[in-house]
Amino acid sequence: MLINSKNALLTAKNENFAIPATNFIDLDSARSYVKVAEEKGLPLILAYAQSHSEMLAIEEAALIGKFFAKKSPVPVILHLDHGEDTDFIFKAIELGFTSVMIDASRENFADNIAITKRVVEYAHQFDVTVEAELGHVGSNDFSESPTLTDSIYTEVEDVLAFVDQTNVDSLAISIGTAHGIYKGAPTINFERLEEIDKMTTIPLVLHGGSSSGDSNLNCCATHGISKVNIFSDFINDAFYAIQEKKPEDYLQLKNIANQTMLAVLNHCYDVFATRPISV
Repeated sequence: MLINSKNALLTAKNENFAIPATNFIDLDSARSYVKVAEEKGLPLILAYAQSHSEMLAIEEAALIGKFFAKKSPVPVILHLDHGEDTDFIFKAIELGFTSVMIDASRENFADNIAITKRVVEYAHQFDVTVEAELGHVGSNDFSESPTLTDSIYTEVEDVLAFVDQTNVDSLAISIGTAHGIYKGAPTINFERLEEIDKMTTIPLVLHGGSSSGDSNLNCCATHGISKVNIFSDFINDAFYAIQEKKPEDYLQLKNIANQTMLAVLNHCYDVFATRPISV
Protein backbone atom coordinates (compact mmCIF):
# COMPACT_ATOMS: atom_id res chain seq x y z
CA MET A 1 0.00 0.00 0.00
CA LEU A 2 1.22 3.47 -0.85
CA ILE A 3 1.48 5.78 2.17
CA ASN A 4 3.34 8.90 3.26
CA SER A 5 6.04 8.72 5.91
CA LYS A 6 4.43 10.57 8.82
CA ASN A 7 2.92 7.79 10.95
CA ALA A 8 5.48 5.20 9.84
CA LEU A 9 8.44 7.26 11.03
CA LEU A 10 6.67 8.37 14.20
CA THR A 11 6.04 4.70 15.00
CA ALA A 12 9.70 3.91 14.35
CA LYS A 13 10.76 6.79 16.61
CA ASN A 14 8.43 5.75 19.44
CA GLU A 15 9.37 2.06 19.22
CA ASN A 16 13.12 2.53 18.70
CA PHE A 17 13.73 1.08 15.28
CA ALA A 18 14.56 2.42 11.82
CA ILE A 19 13.02 1.91 8.39
CA PRO A 20 15.45 1.46 5.47
CA ALA A 21 15.29 3.96 2.61
CA THR A 22 16.53 2.11 -0.47
CA ASN A 23 17.43 4.05 -3.60
CA PHE A 24 16.16 2.36 -6.76
CA ILE A 25 17.71 3.09 -10.15
CA ASP A 26 15.67 0.74 -12.36
CA LEU A 27 12.74 -1.67 -12.39
CA ASP A 28 14.75 -4.60 -11.01
CA SER A 29 16.09 -2.77 -7.97
CA ALA A 30 12.62 -1.48 -7.05
CA ARG A 31 11.09 -4.94 -7.49
CA SER A 32 13.83 -6.55 -5.39
CA TYR A 33 13.41 -4.12 -2.49
CA VAL A 34 9.62 -4.51 -2.38
CA LYS A 35 9.93 -8.30 -2.59
CA VAL A 36 12.04 -8.39 0.58
CA ALA A 37 9.67 -6.03 2.40
CA GLU A 38 6.72 -8.27 1.51
CA GLU A 39 8.51 -11.48 2.53
CA LYS A 40 9.34 -9.99 5.92
CA GLY A 41 6.05 -8.11 6.34
CA LEU A 42 7.89 -4.86 7.02
CA PRO A 43 7.54 -1.24 5.86
CA LEU A 44 9.80 0.15 3.15
CA ILE A 45 10.86 3.58 1.96
CA LEU A 46 11.34 3.22 -1.78
CA ALA A 47 13.57 6.18 -2.60
CA TYR A 48 14.56 7.82 -5.86
CA ALA A 49 17.31 10.46 -5.91
CA GLN A 50 17.29 13.56 -8.08
CA SER A 51 20.95 12.87 -8.86
CA HIS A 52 19.90 9.67 -10.66
CA SER A 53 17.49 11.42 -13.05
CA GLU A 54 19.82 10.98 -16.03
CA MET A 55 19.74 7.22 -15.41
CA LEU A 56 16.01 7.02 -14.65
CA ALA A 57 13.65 9.88 -15.45
CA ILE A 58 11.41 11.05 -12.62
CA GLU A 59 8.33 10.17 -14.69
CA GLU A 60 9.61 6.60 -15.02
CA ALA A 61 10.48 6.44 -11.32
CA ALA A 62 6.99 7.60 -10.37
CA LEU A 63 5.35 4.92 -12.51
CA ILE A 64 7.61 2.16 -11.17
CA GLY A 65 7.30 3.23 -7.56
CA LYS A 66 3.53 3.65 -7.59
CA PHE A 67 3.06 0.34 -9.41
CA PHE A 68 4.91 -1.71 -6.81
CA ALA A 69 3.67 0.27 -3.80
CA LYS A 70 -0.02 0.21 -4.66
CA LYS A 71 -0.16 -3.54 -5.21
CA SER A 72 1.94 -4.41 -2.16
CA PRO A 73 0.29 -5.63 1.06
CA VAL A 74 2.97 -3.87 3.16
CA PRO A 75 3.30 -0.11 3.68
CA VAL A 76 5.54 1.47 1.04
CA ILE A 77 6.56 5.13 0.97
CA LEU A 78 7.56 6.56 -2.42
CA HIS A 79 10.21 9.10 -1.48
CA LEU A 80 12.20 11.68 -3.44
CA ASP A 81 15.73 11.67 -2.03
CA HIS A 82 18.00 14.75 -2.02
CA GLY A 83 15.79 17.08 -3.98
CA GLU A 84 17.81 20.23 -4.49
CA ASP A 85 15.64 21.96 -7.08
CA THR A 86 12.21 23.09 -5.83
CA ASP A 87 10.67 22.73 -9.29
CA PHE A 88 11.89 19.13 -9.41
CA ILE A 89 10.42 18.50 -5.96
CA PHE A 90 7.06 20.02 -6.92
CA LYS A 91 7.04 17.83 -10.03
CA ALA A 92 7.63 14.74 -7.88
CA ILE A 93 4.64 15.68 -5.74
CA GLU A 94 2.46 16.18 -8.81
CA LEU A 95 3.56 12.76 -10.14
CA GLY A 96 2.46 10.99 -6.96
CA PHE A 97 5.49 10.78 -4.66
CA THR A 98 4.20 10.62 -1.08
CA SER A 99 7.34 11.92 0.61
CA VAL A 100 10.03 14.35 -0.53
CA MET A 101 13.36 15.60 0.75
CA ILE A 102 14.47 19.17 0.27
CA ASP A 103 18.22 19.31 0.68
CA ALA A 104 19.22 22.94 1.17
CA SER A 105 21.94 21.93 3.62
CA ARG A 106 24.67 23.74 1.68
CA GLU A 107 22.81 27.03 2.07
CA ASN A 108 23.17 29.26 5.10
CA PHE A 109 20.81 28.67 8.01
CA ALA A 110 18.29 31.38 7.08
CA ASP A 111 18.12 30.31 3.44
CA ASN A 112 17.78 26.64 4.41
CA ILE A 113 14.78 27.59 6.56
CA ALA A 114 13.20 29.72 3.82
CA ILE A 115 13.59 27.09 1.09
CA THR A 116 12.43 24.25 3.33
CA LYS A 117 9.41 26.23 4.52
CA ARG A 118 8.35 26.86 0.91
CA VAL A 119 8.52 23.14 0.10
CA VAL A 120 6.65 22.17 3.28
CA GLU A 121 3.82 24.62 2.61
CA TYR A 122 3.37 23.25 -0.91
CA ALA A 123 3.75 19.56 -0.05
CA HIS A 124 1.37 19.58 2.90
CA GLN A 125 -1.45 20.71 0.62
CA PHE A 126 -1.22 17.26 -1.00
CA ASP A 127 -0.65 15.22 2.20
CA VAL A 128 2.99 14.72 1.21
CA THR A 129 5.55 14.58 4.01
CA VAL A 130 8.80 16.52 3.90
CA GLU A 131 12.32 15.70 5.08
CA ALA A 132 15.00 18.39 5.33
CA GLU A 133 18.69 18.32 6.20
CA LEU A 134 20.37 20.42 8.87
CA GLY A 135 24.12 20.32 8.97
CA HIS A 136 25.60 18.61 5.93
CA VAL A 137 26.31 14.93 5.23
CA GLY A 138 29.30 14.93 2.91
CA SER A 139 30.39 12.50 0.21
CA ASN A 140 33.24 9.96 0.14
CA ASP A 141 32.87 9.18 -3.57
CA PHE A 142 30.64 9.75 -6.56
CA SER A 143 28.30 6.79 -6.05
CA GLU A 144 25.62 8.77 -4.22
CA SER A 145 26.66 12.37 -4.81
CA PRO A 146 27.88 14.16 -7.95
CA THR A 147 30.55 16.00 -5.94
CA LEU A 148 32.92 15.23 -3.08
CA THR A 149 32.06 17.29 -0.01
CA ASP A 150 32.96 17.41 3.66
CA SER A 151 30.45 16.73 6.43
CA ILE A 152 29.36 19.52 8.76
CA TYR A 153 27.87 18.43 12.09
CA THR A 154 24.34 19.48 12.96
CA GLU A 155 24.40 22.16 15.66
CA VAL A 156 22.13 21.23 18.54
CA GLU A 157 21.05 24.81 19.20
CA ASP A 158 19.79 25.18 15.60
CA VAL A 159 17.41 22.22 15.66
CA LEU A 160 14.43 23.64 17.56
CA ALA A 161 14.41 26.90 15.62
CA PHE A 162 14.66 25.07 12.30
CA VAL A 163 11.84 22.62 13.06
CA ASP A 164 9.61 25.33 14.55
CA GLN A 165 10.02 27.72 11.62
CA THR A 166 9.70 25.14 8.83
CA ASN A 167 7.12 22.67 10.22
CA VAL A 168 9.16 19.92 8.55
CA ASP A 169 8.08 16.30 9.19
CA SER A 170 11.51 14.66 9.60
CA LEU A 171 15.07 15.87 9.84
CA ALA A 172 18.27 14.44 8.42
CA ILE A 173 21.15 15.20 10.76
CA SER A 174 24.91 15.01 10.36
CA ILE A 175 26.62 13.04 13.14
CA GLY A 176 29.65 11.53 11.42
CA THR A 177 28.46 9.57 8.38
CA ALA A 178 29.05 10.42 4.71
CA HIS A 179 27.62 9.26 1.40
CA GLY A 180 29.48 6.50 -0.40
CA ILE A 181 31.92 3.87 0.87
CA TYR A 182 34.40 4.39 3.71
CA LYS A 183 37.92 3.06 3.97
CA GLY A 184 37.01 2.17 7.57
CA ALA A 185 33.86 2.45 9.66
CA PRO A 186 33.07 6.07 10.57
CA THR A 187 33.09 7.48 14.07
CA ILE A 188 29.50 8.33 15.01
CA ASN A 189 28.80 11.13 17.48
CA PHE A 190 26.18 9.31 19.55
CA GLU A 191 26.23 12.05 22.16
CA ARG A 192 25.12 14.56 19.52
CA LEU A 193 22.39 12.15 18.37
CA GLU A 194 21.11 11.79 21.93
CA GLU A 195 21.04 15.55 22.46
CA ILE A 196 19.09 16.18 19.27
CA ASP A 197 16.70 13.28 19.83
CA LYS A 198 15.79 14.54 23.29
CA MET A 199 14.94 18.03 22.11
CA THR A 200 12.62 17.30 19.18
CA THR A 201 9.50 15.21 18.64
CA ILE A 202 9.97 14.70 14.90
CA PRO A 203 11.74 11.62 13.51
CA LEU A 204 15.46 11.85 12.72
CA VAL A 205 17.12 10.53 9.58
CA LEU A 206 20.61 9.17 8.93
CA HIS A 207 22.15 9.54 5.47
CA GLY A 208 25.31 7.72 4.45
CA GLY A 209 24.33 4.41 6.01
CA SER A 210 26.33 2.26 3.58
CA SER A 211 29.43 0.63 5.10
CA SER A 212 28.87 2.50 8.36
CA GLY A 213 29.18 -0.71 10.39
CA ASP A 214 26.41 -2.93 11.77
CA SER A 215 27.00 -1.95 15.39
CA ASN A 216 26.95 1.76 14.55
CA LEU A 217 23.76 1.44 12.53
CA ASN A 218 21.99 -0.71 15.10
CA CYS A 219 22.86 1.75 17.83
CA CYS A 220 21.58 4.64 15.72
CA ALA A 221 18.36 2.80 14.86
CA THR A 222 17.61 1.93 18.47
CA HIS A 223 18.64 5.31 19.90
CA GLY A 224 16.83 7.97 17.92
CA ILE A 225 17.25 7.42 14.16
CA SER A 226 13.99 6.42 12.45
CA LYS A 227 15.13 6.24 8.80
CA VAL A 228 18.45 5.08 7.39
CA ASN A 229 19.43 5.69 3.77
CA ILE A 230 21.26 2.90 1.95
CA PHE A 231 22.43 2.84 -1.67
CA SER A 232 26.14 2.18 -2.17
CA ASP A 233 26.01 -1.16 -0.31
CA PHE A 234 23.48 -2.45 -2.84
CA ILE A 235 25.35 -1.52 -6.00
CA ASN A 236 28.82 -2.35 -4.68
CA ASP A 237 27.84 -5.74 -3.26
CA ALA A 238 26.09 -6.58 -6.54
CA PHE A 239 29.18 -5.54 -8.50
CA TYR A 240 31.51 -7.66 -6.36
CA ALA A 241 29.17 -10.67 -6.59
CA ILE A 242 29.13 -10.39 -10.37
CA GLN A 243 32.93 -10.25 -10.47
CA GLU A 244 33.19 -13.29 -8.22
CA LYS A 245 30.60 -15.48 -9.95
CA LYS A 246 31.50 -14.49 -13.53
CA PRO A 247 28.09 -14.85 -15.21
CA GLU A 248 28.01 -16.37 -18.68
CA ASP A 249 25.29 -14.09 -20.02
CA TYR A 250 23.29 -10.97 -19.23
CA LEU A 251 20.38 -12.85 -17.64
CA GLN A 252 22.72 -14.56 -15.18
CA LEU A 253 24.30 -11.20 -14.43
CA LYS A 254 20.93 -9.65 -13.64
CA ASN A 255 19.94 -12.57 -11.45
CA ILE A 256 23.17 -12.34 -9.44
CA ALA A 257 22.67 -8.59 -8.94
CA ASN A 258 19.04 -9.00 -7.90
CA GLN A 259 19.76 -11.82 -5.46
CA THR A 260 22.58 -9.82 -3.89
CA MET A 261 20.31 -6.82 -3.39
CA LEU A 262 17.74 -9.07 -1.71
CA ALA A 263 20.40 -10.30 0.71
CA VAL A 264 21.63 -6.78 1.52
CA LEU A 265 18.15 -5.51 2.36
CA ASN A 266 17.38 -8.59 4.46
CA HIS A 267 20.49 -7.81 6.46
CA CYS A 268 19.57 -4.13 6.79
CA TYR A 269 16.14 -4.98 8.20
CA ASP A 270 17.80 -7.10 10.89
CA VAL A 271 20.44 -4.48 11.74
CA PHE A 272 17.86 -1.67 11.91
CA ALA A 273 15.59 -3.76 14.16
CA THR A 274 12.68 -2.86 11.85
CA ARG A 275 9.23 -3.97 12.96
CA PRO A 276 5.79 -4.03 11.30
CA ILE A 277 3.63 -0.92 11.50
CA SER A 278 -0.12 -0.36 11.48
CA VAL A 279 -1.65 1.99 8.92
